[in-house]
Amino acid sequence: MPRSSFSIEEVLSLLAETPTRIATLTDGLAPAQLRTAPGPDEWSANDVLAHLRSCADMWGGYMMRILAEDRPTIWVVNPRAWIKQTDYPALEFAPSLRAFTTQRAALLADLGLLPPEGWARMATVTGAGSPLERTTLDYANRLARHEQPHIKQIERIARSMRG
Repeated sequence: MPRSSFSIEEVLSLLAETPTRIATLTDGLAPAQLRTAPGPDEWSANDVLAHLRSCADMWGGYMMRILAEDRPTIWVVNPRAWIKQTDYPALEFAPSLRAFTTQRAALLADLGLLPPEGWARMATVTGAGSPLERTTLDYANRLARHEQPHIKQIERIARSMRG
């Protein structure tokens, strides 16, 4: 059973590792391989990266808003809806990974400086049923947990492309 919550240190470590792990797993694959799904109804490595970028936009943005505003009310947007407003799926893998890596470094620079009370700052989240209270740490945990199976998915895709 996957863990439901990580410590602050674990979250920061997992979030920091994601871009490097993706780069390592996909190293040496040709652009065409990165755009190739291993089977019908499956995602390519490029599709997975586009999805991860969309989630990072949404959930990272929510964290920054929680830190910038006093108890904001956030209308959530599903990352699968958000991706349709981006060009992420059409981008080549290497520049997309560079953009993801840059975005992650900026997020970690902000999160790495947070005192404990920064992690506990709250927002009211609406747009997906009853309003919920979420903290910076809640969203950081969500992002870190969500990325773990997608990293394994990229590993499987890369293994498949290498034969």
